[in-house]
Amino acid sequence: MGSTDEAPQPQAYPEYWEADVILRDGATAHLRPISPQDQDLLQQLHSSQSEDSIYLRFFSYKPKLSQRELERFTTVDHKDRVCFVLILGGRMIGVGRYDRVTPRVAEVAFMISDHHQGRGIGSILLEHLAAAARENGIDRFTAEVLPENRKMLHVFVEAGYDVSRQFEDGVVMLDFDIDPTERSLAVMAAREHRAEARSLQQLLTPGTVAVVGASANEDHAGHHAVEAILAGGFTGALYGVGHSPYEREGLTFVSSLEEIEQTVDLAVIAVPREAVEEAVTQCGRAGVRAVVVMTGGYAEDGTAGAADQRRLVRIARAAGMRVVGPASLGLMNTDPGVSLNASVLRQMPRRGGLGLFSQSGAVGSMLYGAAMRHGVGLSSYLSAGNRADVSGNDLMQYWEDDPATTVCGLYLQSVGNPRKFSRIARRLSLSKPVIVAKSEVTGLRLPPGHTGRVTQAPAGALDAMFRQAGVIRAATAEELMDIAAITESQPLPGSARIAVVSNALALAQLTEDLALRLELEPTAVDGTVDTTRGAAEAHDAVVAAVRAQLASEDVDSVVLVLMPVPGLDQDALLGAVAEEARAAGRTTVAVFTGQHGADAVTTSVRAEGHAALPCFDSPGAAMHALARVIGYTAWRSQDQGVLVEPEEFDFDGVEKFLERERGKVTGDSLYELGIAERNELLALAGIRVLDAVRFHDIEEGVAAAARLGYPVALKTTDPFLRHRLDLGGVVLNIQDEAQLRATMDTMRRTLSGWDVTDFEVQPMAPTGQTVVLRAAEDPLIGPVLSFGMAGDAVNLLDDWAHRVPPLTDRDITRVVRAPKAARKLFGYQGVAPVDTTGLEQLVNRVAFLKDRFPEIAFLELNPVILSGSVLTVLSATVKLGNPGQRTDSARRAMLG
Repeated sequence: MGSTDEAPQPQAYPEYWEADVILRDGATAHLRPISPQDQDLLQQLHSSQSEDSIYLRFFSYKPKLSQRELERFTTVDHKDRVCFVLILGGRMIGVGRYDRVTPRVAEVAFMISDHHQGRGIGSILLEHLAAAARENGIDRFTAEVLPENRKMLHVFVEAGYDVSRQFEDGVVMLDFDIDPTERSLAVMAAREHRAEARSLQQLLTPGTVAVVGASANEDHAGHHAVEAILAGGFTGALYGVGHSPYEREGLTFVSSLEEIEQTVDLAVIAVPREAVEEAVTQCGRAGVRAVVVMTGGYAEDGTAGAADQRRLVRIARAAGMRVVGPASLGLMNTDPGVSLNASVLRQMPRRGGLGLFSQSGAVGSMLYGAAMRHGVGLSSYLSAGNRADVSGNDLMQYWEDDPATTVCGLYLQSVGNPRKFSRIARRLSLSKPVIVAKSEVTGLRLPPGHTGRVTQAPAGALDAMFRQAGVIRAATAEELMDIAAITESQPLPGSARIAVVSNALALAQLTEDLALRLELEPTAVDGTVDTTRGAAEAHDAVVAAVRAQLASEDVDSVVLVLMPVPGLDQDALLGAVAEEARAAGRTTVAVFTGQHGADAVTTSVRAEGHAALPCFDSPGAAMHALARVIGYTAWRSQDQGVLVEPEEFDFDGVEKFLERERGKVTGDSLYELGIAERNELLALAGIRVLDAVRFHDIEEGVAAAARLGYPVALKTTDPFLRHRLDLGGVVLNIQDEAQLRATMDTMRRTLSGWDVTDFEVQPMAPTGQTVVLRAAEDPLIGPVLSFGMAGDAVNLLDDWAHRVPPLTDRDITRVVRAPKAARKLFGYQGVAPVDTTGLEQLVNRVAFLKDRFPEIAFLELNPVILSGSVLTVLSATVKLGNPGQRTDSARRAMLG
């Protein structure tokens, strides 16, 4: 485990190096740097290993580590020597370390418990070691592995790195660059996906459930939990755990978890607040795999409750358990093979394709009710409560692989890890609609009980992230269900072409107007369906009119809007229309105006076995929902593009520059680079800033202008005034020394009321269109890139386009066209168009800087002038910050 005999003194390590992780089989474990206090745990791990495992690690057999070895292995400096351990159930199950052998190269080695092989431990340790090594200026890992140690060879090869091998003296010598590559990041994301999906699969498909706090008293939450599970027809074994006997058919009552001989997959905790922690602790000791904590009174009750909540999660994760809640309404799985309703909602929903997640218990029950009214069937449902552990991101990982889930719906009060959300949602949206209703009141914050700052992202950044990821944004929980009613029951429309069928011309015209405002294409509008000659004739007339539009090659969706028809059998009509729509394979929705309870008609149509047809009670609700669905299908059909690494971008050079400057950043503060350092960094990324010279004395300015060459521009260095021609903070096109001196005098007098002491002289750039490009590191979202036309468009009208890197080539093409004022770049009212090729390349360079290097906390290029095919960056600002602020980095870790 290393070749250095002298043990370094222990030093502090970054807090974010410590993390909870999910193993390949879905269990949790705690990863942290090793410490001198771990000697007993390390000795236990070593002593429990087989002779073969010890030989494969040390190339010889030693039954016990010496005291000197224990001290050396557990005392590291977290820089030249780094060691991570994985702890599960109070035992060390894996150790991974590196020892620096040259300034840029380290040797890496692992020991994985024989009892925990095959759980992905080596891969997790390697990811965290590589991330720590890169922070410490290490580029490459080497390893010596015996040829028969196939499992360890597999860990290195399958990590996604380009591994070279040499065979020397009976040992395989491995060597590889640890910088993240597209393949290694894809491998990490795939492993994360499999582990988190497996974790939630265990949670939602338990074979054995125990209700801790089960009671015969109908006033107790444990009683309601038991009754809901029994009423739902759970197919597994159900145990009640409590102090007083509870006799109930289908329930086995015990006084403690220790009496249950089989492994409990899921425990529902329904005990008073003061008893929850002990209940979770007992679940951990009993080997329970996951818990649902229905009890509230934690983070939502203040600082003390938040601390208790964090401790609760630590206890659960240390035992390998996932936690739903606290303050959860529970979860459901309608799969007939499971049929689990472990919630306070007594009625099991109809089985269908909608997976539903809600952070808020109150909104979760409202969504459940809306699903029942709309006749939308559920595949699974989870109420996260305070979302201390299991989150919407976890559910999306599970839904992606779940064949029973065809539509994914989430109500979020907060987005705890939006960068990860964006990454998962974008992948998931390519195969299944993802609908999100996001609370506008709470803003973008970490959930109750989590530490961290409120977002500093610009207004509109979160919505932009949703659009970029293909997420369908719903304004309300009710609209979420409107959209789900269409996507869960109907084929996705092929285009925005719709037909309107109605028995009232006014309703048809109103619906057409709505369609046009929502940028849909009403290709046919029939408001002349005659429903006045009797109920039977009305039925036939409506069906015939719908059939005719469904047969049209110019129609992809049909909207049926009906005013009340006396005597009409709505169930029969909807059944017939649904069958026509199913046969045609076209999206169809129905609107029954002025009729209370129209949604219930849909339920009855489904109950009779007919094809589903979503119903609405107003054209507005129907058209807004349909427009959202059509917008989603347009996103899904468009080319998503590929990541294109910029040419002449020195990634190694940027990394070395940031290593050199990293010590200037303290805590959460930002450090602004000076002009020389800024220009050096940007040049490494292929970005050149037009030369400029700052000065205080006019003679310095005159000399600088002479070196740069006239004509020049004179600016104040004030970050606000330097862009304001109207306030006298910048004067352009100065032709000679005399004009420069006179301009300098005028500027000093004009700005006498401002605290301005320094100025800047710069060569004149070609005239053209001016844009601004900004990238910030938000504490929650991560990197946010913003683009707009410089001046009033962004300063007064907030006309920005926002994106979250990484950006594909198509993302970049779209972002430079997204601001309303960007029309000027392509020719507008006599203004000549410009070549945006250089601008798109510049956006790509900035996106890569922000995505790959979280130390770059803020970067602004303002202004950037586009003149024909010439691009000139006039000014730039770069600030460095703490890379640990990023919530989703090149190391797998659970939030919280």
